[in-house]
Amino acid sequence: MNQLSFTAEERTHILDGYHALARQLGDSISHNDFERLHKTMAEAAENGFYHRDRFGFNPICRGIDTALALCEQIAPDRDMTVAMMLFNPCRHGFKDLKTIEEEWGEDVARMVGGLIKISDLYAKAPSVQSENFRNLLLTFAQDIRVIILMIVDRYVLMRAINHHPDVQHVNEVALEANYLYAPLAHRLGLYTIKSALEDMSLKYTRRDIYSRIARRLNETKVKRDAYIADFIAPVKNKLEEAGLKFEIKGRTKSIYSIWNKMKKQKNDIDGIYDLFAIRIVLDSEREREKSDCWLAYSLITDMFTPNPSRMKDWISIPKSNGYESLHITVYGPENRWVEVQIRTKRMDLIAEKGLAAHWKYKGIKSEGGLDAWMNNVRDILETADSDGPLQLMRNMRMDVYDKEVFVFTPKGDLYNLPLGATLLDFAFLIHTNIGSHCTGGRVNGKNQKINYRLASGDTVEILTSPQQQPKQDWLTFVKTAKARNKIKATIKEIESRAGDLGREMLQRRCKNRKIEIDEATLSRIVKKLGYKTITEFYTDISTEKLEVNDVIEAFLDMERRANESAERISAETYVLQNQPSEEGTSGGHTGNGEAPDVVIIGEGIKGINYRLARCCNPIYGDDVFGFISAEGVIKIHRHDCPNAAHIRDRYPYRLIKTRWSGKLGDQFGATLRIVGRDDIGIVTNITSIINKEKSTSLRNISIESHDGIFQGYIVVGVSSQSSLNQLIKKLKTVKGVKDVQRS
Repeated sequence: MNQLSFTAEERTHILDGYHALARQLGDSISHNDFERLHKTMAEAAENGFYHRDRFGFNPICRGIDTALALCEQIAPDRDMTVAMMLFNPCRHGFKDLKTIEEEWGEDVARMVGGLIKISDLYAKAPSVQSENFRNLLLTFAQDIRVIILMIVDRYVLMRAINHHPDVQHVNEVALEANYLYAPLAHRLGLYTIKSALEDMSLKYTRRDIYSRIARRLNETKVKRDAYIADFIAPVKNKLEEAGLKFEIKGRTKSIYSIWNKMKKQKNDIDGIYDLFAIRIVLDSEREREKSDCWLAYSLITDMFTPNPSRMKDWISIPKSNGYESLHITVYGPENRWVEVQIRTKRMDLIAEKGLAAHWKYKGIKSEGGLDAWMNNVRDILETADSDGPLQLMRNMRMDVYDKEVFVFTPKGDLYNLPLGATLLDFAFLIHTNIGSHCTGGRVNGKNQKINYRLASGDTVEILTSPQQQPKQDWLTFVKTAKARNKIKATIKEIESRAGDLGREMLQRRCKNRKIEIDEATLSRIVKKLGYKTITEFYTDISTEKLEVNDVIEAFLDMERRANESAERISAETYVLQNQPSEEGTSGGHTGNGEAPDVVIIGEGIKGINYRLARCCNPIYGDDVFGFISAEGVIKIHRHDCPNAAHIRDRYPYRLIKTRWSGKLGDQFGATLRIVGRDDIGIVTNITSIINKEKSTSLRNISIESHDGIFQGYIVVGVSSQSSLNQLIKKLKTVKGVKDVQRS
């Protein structure tokens, strides 16, 4: 490995950073731990386990800067700091996670592992590949501290790339920061970082707009500061007379926020009246917080006329991310509307640094707000359809930014949903089965339909029926991403079950009449009947819109006409459609018109018109036989194919011996049936094993879960039977998996 070279400026930066980090961490990390960390990083650097990133930044400098920002913007934390500093060398193989766990504990190892997973997913371009993007977000959702570290790391990176020459990559990072990391920071209550990310994103992607707003704010600063001072002076006197201890200040709103107001109000910056807000931070005892806030509110609204429509009470019912504050807009001097925020020191600390930073990763149980959101994120990601990463993220953003309504159950439990949420959204929030069988409800004692829009303060009781099932039109009025994704998944599942039933009905009727269904002929019938998909065709059979006997008669008629137009084909008279090879023969054919004893198939074999049967999906290494269809195509079946016995009994004259060539060919499709315990992360573990196999690829996955047990089918691409058997063995070792069988 090439050893990372350091500039003199970088050496100074690292040395100063170590001293600053030691001061910031203080007693949260022992001197011995800090020395061990320093030694580990020095050894990694000496042995070439650090590499500059795409921007050319020194990873040690970036790691120190991220750790410092974590301490300054959120809180000093020993495990998170160590994980951030060790992640880069461990990612390049300096130490494995088992060693990290032995040396630093399970907590650090888990976070390092999460950061490495995210780094690996970024290497696969997650913004383009929806499955990787979903895995990235699922990794976030496993440990909230990984989210915090990634947010802070992006914050540090965004500060460093101003005027970087790689404009395209700067633009990509800036857009992602605004689209992904700013919403996550918002939801975690990290408002300072969220505003900084949004401002820098606007600066890097629309520098002209950013500069114009910044220049105008600077030009009006003196006048704005004078107005704030004039507004604060009488308010300060009133609060002091009431005996309140407080700090009062004016705060100009972020440039990104001002730009949004300009777009929303379709106005220039000079026409935006609320460019700043007055913040009153009270020094109150915990038991007096609410009463002191309302006292300050009363004093201010006595002095200035309030605007009731812009009153926001997040003290009585805090936001789901823990934010508490009273926001009022009053008619101030010079006939201007002024926003005033009233909160206590404790509330202000949470608003600035985020509630999660103070209790979540310290192991203190939350009151349900953030926990519920993280569980909702997992539901959204694990049930999301294949609309793509942008739609997936749009679903999340909706629940992050929309205003909220608060509703109660008859027992008095409080739930929050986005503004505009319906009774059906609430049903899905309670439980998927309740939502799927919801027929309506009683809101404040009155019967309401499932599309009833909820309002804050409503008491809601859900009514269900076992006969009720999700319908397509439900998607037109639900608001939450969880409800939408669950409805889509359930409808797809219902259609799939109906399709499976229809397929079974057709196969059973054909078996009774000793008819082998040829897939190619059936496909022509499906197309002739006007169906766009085979699922729709089978669904109509299951619902008896399409008579099974009519399908069979159409199939027999089509086969009869095909047979009448050609001579009877048998294995003795069949002539392989070979193209002369360099040796004059191909695939075991003699080249003189005689049929071969054995048909050889596989990579490099040309001229033989054969197909792999879909009913059993043979792969390289399986024991197989050939069956000559009415179309003159050899279909390759496994000896243990479900249709093998029927074929041998009815068409023995069409059978032909077959074997594979001595070379491995392209990947073959194989279906595996998996049964196991429905645990969080088990699907991710299964797909991770498949993705790690060099000769294997994941093509499709369909999982159903009932009463804590999941079962489903996975379609993989494999090169041979031996590689498939090896994959099955590995999948059986996954914790929670009970059985894996080839289907």
